[in-house]
Amino acid sequence: MKNIIKLIFIVIVLLQVTGCGEKWLEKPKSTTILLPEQVWNDKAMIRSLLANLYNRIPHHQANFTGQANMAAYDEGIATGSQESGVDISNNNITSYAYNRWTLWDYSYIRDLNLAIEGLNELSTKLTAAEKEQFTSEFRFLRAWDYFEMVKRMGGVPLITSQLIYDFNGDPSYLRNPRAKEEDVYDFIANELDEIKNTIGNEDSQDRANKYAVLALKCRAMLYAGSIAKYNALMPVPITLPGKEVGITASRSDEYYQKALDAAREIIQSGKYSLYKANSDPGVNFYELFVKKQNNPEMILRRDFNILGNKKHNYSYWMICRTMREDNLSSSAVNPPLNLVEAFEYLDGTPGVLQGVGDGTVAGQANWIFYNKPQDIFANKDGRLYGTVVYAGTTLKGVDVNIQAGVYEWSPSLNRYVRYESSVFGSLHTDGKLLTGLGGPMRNVDEVSNTGFYVRKFIDPATLSSARGVGTDIPWPYFRYGEVLLNAAEAAFELGFIPEALTYINQVRERAGFPPNSLDASTLTFNRIVNERRVELCYEDHRVWDLARWRLAHTLWNGQSSNPNAVMYALYPYRIVHPGSPNDGKYVFDKFVAPKFVAPRYYREGNYYSQISQTVLDNNPLIVKNPFH
Repeated sequence: MKNIIKLIFIVIVLLQVTGCGEKWLEKPKSTTILLPEQVWNDKAMIRSLLANLYNRIPHHQANFTGQANMAAYDEGIATGSQESGVDISNNNITSYAYNRWTLWDYSYIRDLNLAIEGLNELSTKLTAAEKEQFTSEFRFLRAWDYFEMVKRMGGVPLITSQLIYDFNGDPSYLRNPRAKEEDVYDFIANELDEIKNTIGNEDSQDRANKYAVLALKCRAMLYAGSIAKYNALMPVPITLPGKEVGITASRSDEYYQKALDAAREIIQSGKYSLYKANSDPGVNFYELFVKKQNNPEMILRRDFNILGNKKHNYSYWMICRTMREDNLSSSAVNPPLNLVEAFEYLDGTPGVLQGVGDGTVAGQANWIFYNKPQDIFANKDGRLYGTVVYAGTTLKGVDVNIQAGVYEWSPSLNRYVRYESSVFGSLHTDGKLLTGLGGPMRNVDEVSNTGFYVRKFIDPATLSSARGVGTDIPWPYFRYGEVLLNAAEAAFELGFIPEALTYINQVRERAGFPPNSLDASTLTFNRIVNERRVELCYEDHRVWDLARWRLAHTLWNGQSSNPNAVMYALYPYRIVHPGSPNDGKYVFDKFVAPKFVAPRYYREGNYYSQISQTVLDNNPLIVKNPFH
């Protein structure tokens, strides 16, 4: 891999030199340096360059390197130490910085432009079809990168060919202004339309094919449509005079239609389907993300390979404390109760758990005494099990052993008294379990602070959470479940309710809901918002969805009185009350997660990220984003 990277670096340097018209490259061919025409006539080398460029796709929370960001929104609480892979300061973000999502990725754009030009100008040994396919793939990556920029920054300069300085002392001709936000989305749509039938890779899940192109278009057009609609509905829409941010409201239906058309093309092709290999909806949803072979749902993924030493350490950082295979592995992020309660009951009622106390004496009156700790989660959306490890369940065949302590009846006080321990697997005075091997604990690092652990993406293989072993579970860039939800949302926004119901009910039925669980009276915008939250959790969608709907600043308003901005825990306790029918049963208390400090605070200035002062200084044509 190091040699490949060096080769790519040499190739890029050479390509930049050729742009300056130097003659020394006309000397006899070197036996140690590859010339551009050698690279662009060798399919193996082109594929190596493509592999490097795929690996450089910008990501925020994706690719198993961004678990810290899982703990920065409403999907998680950071619970590790400084060495845990997720700094606990993520629980104390008083406000999101304006540059948190900044992406001005023109080194990547330049490399893609160089590749497109080099391939078309210097390749003489490839067939026309081969050149067209490789060119299409480079253009796909370029369109994807522009999408990653526009969803963060608004309009950005559209550069589609290399910029060459002529050393005349005046670089001003190289300066480009920002395009309109809608122009960037239009560019993305047009690029993808032009390459979808020439990109090849028909059955690949690791390189883009026609359906990956359509999936990207579907996602991008959905974003454009919702920004056009919901930005205009704000009391004061966020805009700039040159429309570098803000999309014309009247174009919303046009973009929604493009999103729906792209989704329909994928759906009607019959190439993909929802993963349904396991009859248990919860186990099935978990398997969707850990089964690499014969997975009909994956459209495009980032693959890893243990044998090729291309792996990641997600399981090492995220494994449940109970089954750590390495004494340094960490339970770095825990799902909060907020997320758990987003999963509905199978009868369609809201997912708020029943019979929960609040840790106070008065709150004990609200308890329901459950025979088993998992009973409180009974009849829930199957995706809860596939996403979250909760009390009473297993992971890798091991009981997760989640119990915070006991409540023991005190005759003298005429109430229950709580006992907890900071010792894993400790016993109470009755000789039975006090605090579980999996916690939860209030002030101990690398153990659940919320009463839950992450299950999604955890590799079930032995030693996958140990140092030096790692895992090769793939990251889903685009999958069929998202396409169905995109189609449902676009159809809903266009008023095609029966079609929207067809798509969203397929996803829900896979999760264990009965057929046609939603109808025209129960399908609402808020239902779509929640469906995406639970289906796509930890897949790098939540913050972007809330941004495009212009909901983020209201849900995460920085107020401690706002239950959406504060993250909660749910602790299970065993009842000790000899002679009572409740003895040995379990109760639950809800309270603010002990390690959570600052309410989530997303400001209106976060909808478009800050452009760095260096960019502004170098190019006076670039205008700042609002609020910055």
